[in-house]
Amino acid sequence: MSNFKVSTLCVQEGYTPKNGEPRVLPIYQSTTYKYDSSETVGKLFDLQEDGFFYSRIANPTLDAVEKKIAALEGGVGAMLTSSGQAAVMISVLNICEAGDHIVSSSTIYGGTTNLFGVTLKKFGIDVTFVNPDSSVEELMAAANEHTKLFYAETLANPSLVVTDIEKFAKAAHSKNVPLIIDNTFATPLNCRPFEFGADIVVHSTSKYMDGHAVALGGVIVDSGKFNWNNGKFPALCTPDDSYHGVVYTEHFKEAAYISKARVQLMRDLGAIPSANTAFLLNLGLETLHLRVPRHCENAMAVAKWLEENEKITWVNYPGLPSSPYHTLAKKYMPNGTCGVVSFGVKGGREAAMKFMDSLKLAAIVVHVADARTSVLHPASTTHRQLTDEQLVEAGVGPDLIRMSIGIEDIEDILADIKQALEQI
Repeated sequence: MSNFKVSTLCVQEGYTPKNGEPRVLPIYQSTTYKYDSSETVGKLFDLQEDGFFYSRIANPTLDAVEKKIAALEGGVGAMLTSSGQAAVMISVLNICEAGDHIVSSSTIYGGTTNLFGVTLKKFGIDVTFVNPDSSVEELMAAANEHTKLFYAETLANPSLVVTDIEKFAKAAHSKNVPLIIDNTFATPLNCRPFEFGADIVVHSTSKYMDGHAVALGGVIVDSGKFNWNNGKFPALCTPDDSYHGVVYTEHFKEAAYISKARVQLMRDLGAIPSANTAFLLNLGLETLHLRVPRHCENAMAVAKWLEENEKITWVNYPGLPSSPYHTLAKKYMPNGTCGVVSFGVKGGREAAMKFMDSLKLAAIVVHVADARTSVLHPASTTHRQLTDEQLVEAGVGPDLIRMSIGIEDIEDILADIKQALEQI
């Protein structure tokens, strides 16, 4: 179905029922699978045949959803994980080990900053955080002989910095390493990073892909375009003794990266979602092409309204002509960015708290990017583990309010914001 438009892929890709089979993707609620001979099972474990043998590695329901997401991103394969954080972790550990180094944009999700700067350092993996607005030369200078990847977010959470993907890709490829892009906020509806040089894409599927805040999950998508046979990635290009000497680049060809992630990392770490979770995610994906434009339309209306309100000190939304990232947004996301708007209220932190507590339609939740409008103060919640210096580097000021605009009627959303501001 790869020749269909993205809207059709959202609905149809991944599962094609045969004569008399269920029209809707079934939930294969089973941990294991029956075979008629031990020889067949042995071949599955030796990677000599394709099939399902234990749901810690693969499951038919998950497989269908993975195929759909891979098609949406234009990749050769995808692997679902138990959370977006697990997707980021596995995407890195798949090609990094103790002694290695990564270059990451500083304006990324606070949890990812902590993963890179604290947890991965305990694994012996070092990180250099860079200003995403740095020049290609500055990005290249941040790398060293041990660098194995560059990392950034299409749209930073919550600062909404737009990454110049082509610039990051040029810097990464000059060092013969891949670029990993978190495309959660933009979704493949608004941006397809592979078309701009990215090599691996990750998502927190808990956000727009799910769309209803019901299923925690993540996904890794492999472009299949990066040349791993460049001397820097022996784990992909030399025999894996745990699989009787299989060489991933020879056995799986262009899908070497995502195949290793599944049969080695997922095998050993087990961070896989349930079949029911994948089923719920698939329901969300079927309406992704309908919801994302509404999110963007409503967010633009909110951003414009806020920009003209005297009680608002600043508004950050890449869709606004006043945004310093408007030109990049038009280049990489011409159909819209996302439904998240960040802004500051006059009076700083106390005024921000009063505003949030006065909202009636919008809910204060530690989540973002689902159908319902929500609001959060990142500096005191999702990014509270960061130092003041790290908060500045991440673009998260003490007065920053992150508002995720839902798909409700825009007049009701604006009315709620207006009455809350009147309480200040």
